Amino acid sequence: MLRKRMEAYISKTISNDQLEVFNEEKEYIEKHKLITEDTTIMLKENTSRFADAYIERSNKESEELIAVENASFLAQPIEYLKKNKDEFLYFESDWFELIGVEALSVECDDVFGTYNAMFGLKFQKKMGEALKTYLKMQIQEDVGSFSLMFNQGDGLWDVNFALNNVNGFREDLTLDDAFNLIYHFLFILVQTIEEEM
Repeated sequence: MLRKRMEAYISKTISNDQLEVFNEEKEYIEKHKLITEDTTIMLKENTSRFADAYIERSNKESEELIAVENASFLAQPIEYLKKNKDEFLYFESDWFELIGVEALSVECDDVFGTYNAMFGLKFQKKMGEALKTYLKMQIQEDVGSFSLMFNQGDGLWDVNFALNNVNGFREDLTLDDAFNLIYHFLFILVQTIEEEM
């Protein structure tokens, strides 16, 4: 699935034998030899991956929209969510769609005080054991560290994990850094599981 989506992304964005991508995609493309030797890969640097993301702030209890934010909102520290525990962020980005992630939300858990990422993951039901094994290996299995359930209606895995338990997490991250960390974690998760299947 990732390979097909990556091939579609390449054919859509390649121009004059040049392809501009971020590091995760570059490594994947090179590892799987998805381009010809004539193509030059240029690394996107000093550019926010999420400059064109769609971001909503909503009330946790009522799910009522508080505001639609632009990318400059991501300069806020992640602690914003701890100070505003009644809110959650809903986040859409073409980058998350590329790796099969839908409807990403991030909030601070009222009970544990952890920063939780919740989303749908486009994986077949049969990949459940591999997904659970990967999450157990990568996220310390504390109470509330992750949950996983297959949603028959959507054909997606509903995933919820504590960002605090992801390698590289720090309380001083900006929201942009946090979304990049989530993306990197999920990119490696999808790549690893698909390569093992």
